[in-house]
Amino acid sequence: MGEWGFLSSLLDKVQSHSTVIGKVWLIVLFIFRIMILGAGAEKVWGDEQSNMVCNTKQPGCKNVCYDQAFPISHIRFWVLQIIFVSTPTLIYLGHVLHIIHKENKMREQTLTYSKTGIVKVPKYSDDKGHVKIKGDLLGNYMTSIFFRILLEVAFIVGQYYLYGFIMDPRVVCTRAPCPFTVECYMSRPTEKTIFIIFMLVVSIISLVLNVAEIFYLGCTRSIRQRSKTHKASIAIHTRLNGDTLM
Repeated sequence: MGEWGFLSSLLDKVQSHSTVIGKVWLIVLFIFRIMILGAGAEKVWGDEQSNMVCNTKQPGCKNVCYDQAFPISHIRFWVLQIIFVSTPTLIYLGHVLHIIHKENKMREQTLTYSKTGIVKVPKYSDDKGHVKIKGDLLGNYMTSIFFRILLEVAFIVGQYYLYGFIMDPRVVCTRAPCPFTVECYMSRPTEKTIFIIFMLVVSIISLVLNVAEIFYLGCTRSIRQRSKTHKASIAIHTRLNGDTLM
């Protein structure tokens, strides 16, 4: 798990700048993807090629049969999936840190030049470094979720076309240098199928959480706009009544 430490520390910083659903998505990513992949899946797939048995001893045949069945190892495929799916979130984190740094400088300048009457109020962050997801930051956040959805769907479809969702215990191979149609047999196919289905379910849960967060942010933004419109209409109505009375 040491190689995941840097990525986990970065993603941990995103939690304080995410919505409730976003925090649940990060928990699913940490526990059910990174931890499971590091703790259990690597041991299950550690012998996938060495323990594959073929009905020929032709040199090189076993290697080409394995390459035919698995163009990329499941473990490496899931590692790529985690990295690619996390990248939009890390870009959003970079935007957040840039805004916090920029508005902290703004606060320092406000304290310095307050005597001249020049006062700039930070728009997104407070003194404690907490940000409000609105404006350009909201657009960046929703864009990152949108790309996470696209990447999740792309990796699910890619896994289906690469090797499906069931570990077939028998691999039929006709590639050279195999002298004839060779049959190879994988080790522990049922256990590997369970892991494949588990990772697929986690991917679908992550996808559903991302879609739910898009709707949540859209509804929240709509409610805020209605609230502002309602307050503005009340203010206009109050002014009109005041002018009438005068």
